[in-house]
Amino acid sequence: MENFDVKVGFSRVVITPPLGTNIHGYYHQRLSEGVLDDLEANVVAVSKGDNTVLLIALDCEASTTDYCEKVRETVANATGLPKHAIYMHSTHTHVGPCLGYANASQGYCNDLDVEYYSYTVKNIVSACAYAIKDLKPAKMGVAVSKAERVGFNRRYLMKDGSTKTNPGVNNPDIVKSIGLLDERVNVIRFERECGDNIVIGNYGNHPDVIGNNLISADWLGFARRTFERAIDNTKAVFFNGAQGDINHVNVKPVGGDLNGMFNDFDDVTRGYAHSRHIGNVIAGAMMSVYEKVEFIPVSEVKSTEVVIEVPSNMPKPEDMERAYYIQKMVDEGRRHELPEKGMLLTTVMAEAARMIRLEHGPEFFPMNLTAIKIGEVAFMGIPGEPFTGVGMGLKEAKGYKMVCPTCLTNGSRGYFPMKDSYDEGGYEARSSSYKAGIAETIIAEGKKVLENL
Repeated sequence: MENFDVKVGFSRVVITPPLGTNIHGYYHQRLSEGVLDDLEANVVAVSKGDNTVLLIALDCEASTTDYCEKVRETVANATGLPKHAIYMHSTHTHVGPCLGYANASQGYCNDLDVEYYSYTVKNIVSACAYAIKDLKPAKMGVAVSKAERVGFNRRYLMKDGSTKTNPGVNNPDIVKSIGLLDERVNVIRFERECGDNIVIGNYGNHPDVIGNNLISADWLGFARRTFERAIDNTKAVFFNGAQGDINHVNVKPVGGDLNGMFNDFDDVTRGYAHSRHIGNVIAGAMMSVYEKVEFIPVSEVKSTEVVIEVPSNMPKPEDMERAYYIQKMVDEGRRHELPEKGMLLTTVMAEAARMIRLEHGPEFFPMNLTAIKIGEVAFMGIPGEPFTGVGMGLKEAKGYKMVCPTCLTNGSRGYFPMKDSYDEGGYEARSSSYKAGIAETIIAEGKKVLENL
């Protein structure tokens, strides 16, 4: 058929961990106590000519860089694809595991976790093989929608001149939010011959909406399920975008904005019902343009990965005594005795951990940037949590109708704040392993990669 100029395959496997595995996302240990909804590995294979790429979306808090390397190498050996063609994204649900601790001596990790990590590798490899076997002729359409009032910049200027991350709902000391907000939802539709259609969504927002110790894919899972119930014969996959400074917290709620929510330990309002609300809004945004995508030709499918060197945010020697004191209080289970409360307590704990981790270097880090090109559409993989400004900058790369920036892709290296946020302060900049300028470097180098591809 006319315009069916690319082949696309899909697969999905469940990767829900067993009870007792560690849940990541906060600075204290949580063990899974039940399951609200399953975690999944969703894989989209795209092929043109001699080139095939695998877009993998994993429901987990993160995947360590070493773990990503292991999985990608295993998939490459099993499929014959080059490693740079394997694009492995973590959705960042805060009620899911972090994949990849090598042994139970590293942080919050137990023997059950290690078994789960090994089991998940096998599931991902199988899912990739299934997706390649499912390749069918397809045509590609794109559109941009909008999701309003579900994502908010979580950094705020306070009356005392300080910057706080998540200062609390209805806090009278808030002056204004700081930073950018990108409510655009990228939509890619693959219409296939003799198979389910596949839709990919790309939007940036922290999946930290639920809290507690029950496993869930958070709003991304709701968005998948809602979309697939509404649109027959379609599979939905979501890639989280530049979400380092964006979450769900509306600090000035009105009407029923707080329905189904509770105030959690860090002064963040959370709730499973609100996660469902966000998923419904995102799915609705995609449905609003699904039938009206612009079908565009796919001239080629390509992939690449480059490694850049970025400077480390090493601490000052005079700050180390305080850092070790804070860490000691945390290790002894006495963090509640520290003067900071709520999200500010999380901030000082994260900052102390960063200082201790980088006390003796290194001075520089290698960092991988991965790009996938499908005709005039590109995926730009960033191995951590970029601020919204990073995503907006990458979307301006020349030569593309659509660029989809994705966080936590082929690694997990922390926050990438914009340069001015280091002077402003707040959780993300104070905990970042990288010196001011990291975000602007990623924009410049990422655009160069995309434009050269």
